[in-house]
Amino acid sequence: MRQKAQIMDESAMKRALMRISHEIIEKNRGADNLVFVGILRRGEPIAERVRDNIAAFEGIEVPCGSIDIRFYRDDLSQVSDHPEVMRASLPFDVNGRDVVLFDDVMYTGRTARAAIEAIFRCGRPKTIQLAILINRGHRELPIHADYVGKNLPTSRSELVEVRVPSYDGETGVFLMDMGD
Repeated sequence: MRQKAQIMDESAMKRALMRISHEIIEKNRGADNLVFVGILRRGEPIAERVRDNIAAFEGIEVPCGSIDIRFYRDDLSQVSDHPEVMRASLPFDVNGRDVVLFDDVMYTGRTARAAIEAIFRCGRPKTIQLAILINRGHRELPIHADYVGKNLPTSRSELVEVRVPSYDGETGVFLMDMGD
């Protein structure tokens, strides 16, 4: 796999996440009923950055948690003959709350669908909204993001890598060529 292009550097990523932060506050008329859920792995630090942005300009600390959706995937039988479905747990109650779900890249929509299922196992939120840093297209399910940092049309032979310091030691978005 080779790197084709850098799509966002640290400052571009910061601007996109700041814009998403403002859009979330505007759409929800404040942050009082919000809770954030980051999809592991890179959705979690993205959710935390948006939470920090909102705390800085609204003075409200939005509860923030994460979920591991590996055992909610619809392709689980391809992973194991005996998949073990685990219950999601969040450090707050989702009942009646406006949940904003965060992920780094939206592709087919299957990850978002699995995350929504995991959230519903924790309770019944008022709404579930989806915030993503990169929308690369190729949707297979009727799922769309409410908040998008950047739309990036890609081919199926390309991969979008979002790098965050907690996992990668750097910040940026890169377009990779997977080859033939």
